[in-house]
Amino acid sequence: MTGVGRALGALVLGSLLVLAGCTGSPPPGGTPATSPATSTAPPPSTVPPAATPTTTPTFRFQALWPFADEAEAARWQSAYREGGHQPWHLDPGDTALGFAGALGLTGIDRVTSTEAGADEAWIGVGFALPDGRPTTAAVVHLARLGTGTDAPWEAVGTRDTDLTLDIPAYGVRVSAPFTVGGQITGVDESLRVQVRAAGTAALLGQACCLPAGGERRRWSTTVGASGRGTATVVVSTGGHVADVERFAVTAVLLG
Repeated sequence: MTGVGRALGALVLGSLLVLAGCTGSPPPGGTPATSPATSTAPPPSTVPPAATPTTTPTFRFQALWPFADEAEAARWQSAYREGGHQPWHLDPGDTALGFAGALGLTGIDRVTSTEAGADEAWIGVGFALPDGRPTTAAVVHLARLGTGTDAPWEAVGTRDTDLTLDIPAYGVRVSAPFTVGGQITGVDESLRVQVRAAGTAALLGQACCLPAGGERRRWSTTVGASGRGTATVVVSTGGHVADVERFAVTAVLLG
């Protein structure tokens, strides 16, 4: 090879080595320096999170009396806060006695027992025996309807013992006429069944008078009723020492 050829070969070889150093793998133990990566993540939001909505708790029972629903109870609350309207709604004993009266259960005129918590109460109501001793006709179950410390008491049913009403089941939908039944312990009883509208306690239908008695004996009858919506079914018996001596209540949805 001539001197010129050797010079050209050396020049080409040097160029190839330079190119290899620029495009080859990084040297062991190191990483080639690069420009910092540009973040594509959006900046933190400056909009505050949406507030958690607040809702009125759903009433767990059927509203029977004195209010037909929470809206009616809220209207009373407003009137009470403005002028002290009908404060008896805040007394479970007065409400239980008022419920018995609205159902047409004559002679139920006194509270015989009280078991009350913050949101529910069980109030015994009854009458005086001929010797003056009080006796319980039923234990009325009440619950606060609405929200706030001044939510009114609402009758929602009864706690039953000697006279029970378990057909229809509480809160089920029925079509008239429908079967009503339960158990009774007593002698020479005469049962009257009535169906009354929630809130107003207007009479929608009744069946009378079913003879019954014995020790926890089943009883049943059929009753017709007009109207639609929530209704109170009440069974009562009496005639020995008072017109109404025992009663029991449940709730149904008519229609």
